[in-house]
Amino acid sequence: MDKLFSTILLLILLLISIFIHGTNCHEFSRRLSKKTMGLKRQKLSHLHFYFHDQVSGKNPTAIKICNTSVTGFGLLAMIDDTLTIGPEPNSKLVGRAQGVYAQSSLNDDSLLMVFNFAFVEGKYNGSSLSVLGRNSVMLPLREMPVIGGSGVFRFAYGYAQAKTYSYNVKTGDAVSEYDVYVFHY
Repeated sequence: MDKLFSTILLLILLLISIFIHGTNCHEFSRRLSKKTMGLKRQKLSHLHFYFHDQVSGKNPTAIKICNTSVTGFGLLAMIDDTLTIGPEPNSKLVGRAQGVYAQSSLNDDSLLMVFNFAFVEGKYNGSSLSVLGRNSVMLPLREMPVIGGSGVFRFAYGYAQAKTYSYNVKTGDAVSEYDVYVFHY
């Protein structure tokens, strides 16, 4: 009788456990609300800064990894470029552009840009935005998508517009002005 009672009790506890936790405690996905994720109202932010791509000198911020073509097609560069408030190199640092770009067109000077804007200033310190897109550097205004972010920019999406501020033909160094428009929570 004791054995029957303990078996029934164990069965009842097992059924209660299944009812409370479901049959699979390790779910692949589940539906969440914005509130449970701590997300409040969506905001639209505009960021304005200058992107300094320095390929010359003894401390370049862009390094060619490979360049197999006379035309430049296939060039691949790793970057850790400075982002500043103004166009001057000694202007206040607000972040860095870290990633890669590649010469991706046979016919024009278009780059595939894959990088993060890693911010180090103010309320955006420690946050980043991820950019992935085509940069046709000879156009006066280029647009690339913002595909995500971290920190303050978690769940971010939007776009970045770039304009060449200055380009040194001799050294290859460039400064671009960026306006970034991004939705985030």
